Amino acid sequence: MECAILIIQCKDQKGIVAAVTQFLYFHNGNVQEVDQYIDNETGDFFMRAKWELKSFAIQKDHIQRVFSETVGSKFDMNFTLHFNEPKPRMAIFVSKLSHCLFDIVSRYYSGQFDVEIPLVISNHETLKPVVEAFDIPFYHLPITKENKQEQEEKQLQLLKEHKVDFIVLARYMQILSPTFIAAYPHNIINIHHSFLPAFVGAKPYHAAHKRGVKIIGATGHYVTEELDAGPIIEQDIARVRHHNTVEELVQIGQDVEKVVLSKAIKYHLTKKVMVMGNKTIIFN
Repeated sequence: MECAILIIQCKDQKGIVAAVTQFLYFHNGNVQEVDQYIDNETGDFFMRAKWELKSFAIQKDHIQRVFSETVGSKFDMNFTLHFNEPKPRMAIFVSKLSHCLFDIVSRYYSGQFDVEIPLVISNHETLKPVVEAFDIPFYHLPITKENKQEQEEKQLQLLKEHKVDFIVLARYMQILSPTFIAAYPHNIINIHHSFLPAFVGAKPYHAAHKRGVKIIGATGHYVTEELDAGPIIEQDIARVRHHNTVEELVQIGQDVEKVVLSKAIKYHLTKKVMVMGNKTIIFN
């Protein structure tokens, strides 16, 4: 069923919720979800409303204008309007680790993600059989220091050709350039373990094991030029004990990573994430 999603930010004031819901009611909108939040420190109001378009009185192409003229301008709102059709198009970037990729494509195959995956891009051929098993086009673009810029240009061209809306880095072990990031602002999702910045390098789980850590976690966030410091979408943890081996820590960590990444993707797909500076508001 085709739906519209309205995401609003403005200064808190009386009558906002009533004005929005009355707008939807007056135009015969069947509301499915409404969530709002007030930041008492800044006095900002945030709202997300989702409604069915089947019987809505305003044509799809005119909703933004009519809402702006009748409600948005009255409350000096910043707002965005989204639709769940056509389905968003998501590209996946991978390297050699398979756990996040398997989780994403299995959820996609089972219908948990209402999304299209037109391609997977990798700097290695390791996961090509996995991707092709799900009948998804696979592009191998190996990257070195010498060809990084050239390969990124090819990646961007592929994304443009396939009309990609957003990108998921499913343990893609390459740092994206500022130029690449600027092409998809707040539309590149990354996942990493929570040992950063304490345990860096190629073997963080080994270092954490030596320190006797008791918690393993993962962070899903939007990519910015500041490495692994973009707006956080989702986080989770798992407890570990002294008797867990390094191999077990890795397995536990990967389990947390794939769940956190999938939740971050789901929030992004359903337009439940609003970026405010370097933090996010996640609607229920």
